[in-house]
Amino acid sequence: MTVRRMQIEDYTDVYNLWLATPRMGLNDVDDSEQGINRMLQRNPTLSFIAEKDNQLVAVIIAGQDGRRGYIYHTAVHLDYRRQGIAQELIKNVLDEMKALNISKVGLFIFQDNYSGNSFWNKMGFNIRDDLYYRNHALTELERIDT
Repeated sequence: MTVRRMQIEDYTDVYNLWLATPRMGLNDVDDSEQGINRMLQRNPTLSFIAEKDNQLVAVIIAGQDGRRGYIYHTAVHLDYRRQGIAQELIKNVLDEMKALNISKVGLFIFQDNYSGNSFWNKMGFNIRDDLYYRNHALTELERIDT
């Protein structure tokens, strides 16, 4: 298996993996090729893919704002789960965040994504039940939930 930084040329394979992954929360703007390109340009060292036999098997999309880091999407092809691939991708992201002096990394996950929540708990990501997540859309977004 090879892990490397994601490039925009990987987008089609990444998007197809997202569509094949249960409980992904996507939208037609931020997760479009243009949206991911903006993310990669702003955060060129924080998104990774894993390939096996020249086939994309996993991806992690992450970014930072100079103060906090965020993991936006993590997906592993169903046939390649429970092999340590996601842990390797997360290690890469966290190492890069530390190199950028980011002291805290967060993520959002659907409450009913039981396997995902179990995984993130094992990885040391704690639930915050003392706050609400709020957002305000500046443009109309079409949700794409898998």
